[in-house]
Amino acid sequence: MKEGIHPEYHQINAKCACGNEVPIGSVNKEVRVEICSACHPFFTGKQKLVDTAGRIEKYKKRYAKHFENQKKA
Repeated sequence: MKEGIHPEYHQINAKCACGNEVPIGSVNKEVRVEICSACHPFFTGKQKLVDTAGRIEKYKKRYAKHFENQKKA
């Protein structure tokens, strides 16, 4: 490797908006993120499925006859 052309590598703590800090290596002196594995719904298991504008009911209403015919057959 050539001398003097590479940025300095630091061991820092990446800080999340929730307050969690994760030690990482970076050429930046500070890293801040909005969401991390400690607060993301996928990792915490607190994921919510939101039915916006009654889409599930619309689907069931539209295909009600189809599902009835499948049950009879």
